[in-house]
Amino acid sequence: MKNDTNDDDQLVIKTENGIFLEDNCPMTNALDIIGGKWKLMLLNKIREECPMRFGVLRKKMQYITQATLTAQLKELERDGILLRTAYAESPPRVEYKLTELGKTLIPIMDALCDWGNNYCQMKKTKV
Repeated sequence: MKNDTNDDDQLVIKTENGIFLEDNCPMTNALDIIGGKWKLMLLNKIREECPMRFGVLRKKMQYITQATLTAQLKELERDGILLRTAYAESPPRVEYKLTELGKTLIPIMDALCDWGNNYCQMKKTKV
């Protein structure tokens, strides 16, 4: 019996040598910074109420673990998208806000929200 899933003549894209990544450099760069399950949702929440305290953000993002939330926020801060301000108070207060670079993502988030709304409307009309 012939195995139809493997073809010796089939083209295989080798991402480990960087060829595929180099061909998609702008998209790869963008997705490295804002890709993933939580980053755009975090940025959207922060832009709605800017600056946003960590505790408020934690409550608004109920389904993300604290460790993941902290890691995602650190990555966005490292990449220059968010500014973190820690206040020496008791209890400690930490706020996050979009940097000037982060604000350039607002039209992109708006476009994604519009697309998502249009998709939902189209899907409802097809059912």
